[in-house]
Amino acid sequence: MGAAEHRFPCETCGSDMRFDPADSRLICDHCGNEEPIEVDAVARSDAIREQDFRAAIEAGLADTAMEETRVSHCPNCGADVEFDPEVHATECPFCATPVVTGTGVHRQIKPAAVLPFVLEEREAKAAMTEWLGSLWFAPNGLAEYARKGRKLNGVYSPAWTFDADTKSSYDGQRGTVYHVTKRVMRNGKMTTVQVPKVRWRRVSGRVARFFDDVLVLAATSLPDKFRKAIVRWDLTRLEPYLPEYLAGFRAEAYTIDLDDAYGEARGIMDRQIRRDIKFDIGGDRQRIDRVETRIKDVTFKHILLPLWLAAYKYRGKSYRFVVNGQTGEVVGERPWSAWKLFFAGLALAILAGAVGYVWAVSEAGRAAGSGF
Repeated sequence: MGAAEHRFPCETCGSDMRFDPADSRLICDHCGNEEPIEVDAVARSDAIREQDFRAAIEAGLADTAMEETRVSHCPNCGADVEFDPEVHATECPFCATPVVTGTGVHRQIKPAAVLPFVLEEREAKAAMTEWLGSLWFAPNGLAEYARKGRKLNGVYSPAWTFDADTKSSYDGQRGTVYHVTKRVMRNGKMTTVQVPKVRWRRVSGRVARFFDDVLVLAATSLPDKFRKAIVRWDLTRLEPYLPEYLAGFRAEAYTIDLDDAYGEARGIMDRQIRRDIKFDIGGDRQRIDRVETRIKDVTFKHILLPLWLAAYKYRGKSYRFVVNGQTGEVVGERPWSAWKLFFAGLALAILAGAVGYVWAVSEAGRAAGSGF
């Protein structure tokens, strides 16, 4: 998946072609020539095959499953991004930090599949501008600045998916809520109230779940709040990895290796297993005292996900925005307008004062009417 392999000269004019999300084909912007990307059913089935996790960890993968790519490492956000060999200096697409390209060779597991871009750049920019316009207390000029700003960067970001068959046994407690009647003093008067209590009973049982495509983003170039928000993907649209899908885009190398990603995936599975156990316990309340999970048939895939990225400097500060290249969902670092916050606070203070004045006048009238 080296950067040089992502270039596809046009047969008509020789210019570099790019992948067009609108038609899922290669297109030449110079002469308009188009070429389809064809994948037969057999190739699709073979290419997106799961790989055995234990075999990969314990014995390593064959050389045919590995590749070497030339990447540039960003000193600010840590992104490892591929660039064309002819480019010697550029900006990091994740944070706009100037970087020198070609700083190292990265050996990694080959991607098995790619989720092609669905949104074109203009659609991603429109989604980002609409998101900025919907923000409360954002500076008025930011959306206009972003609309007129530089182009977005299309980047394929790496991810791991895991499948696993799990069976869990547990010990816990089922809580049943009941109420007792009590007499209590409230506002100087005795009154009857219903006080909830819980009756606990020990239980045990088993739950089973097959996990399919538990997704873990495989790079740390984006902040955790971004990584946790970019989780909604339709993985049924995965295509076998072909360099043609990357034509005109960049690809980020993974910085979270397979073993560490599996640990994160296990955390996702364990949380779901606990939800399954609570459902199995039933009752009004649940306590889990012990869980023992047996897991087998763990498999994985290395896939690439489409992101449109923008890093803008606005009044001396940098703001990053990410648009899901499949769904158009936007995640970003939002700026605040000091003037808008000031006037909002002032308006709230005036409103609170007005409410207080009305209440005081009402109380005074009530007191006068009662003769006090």
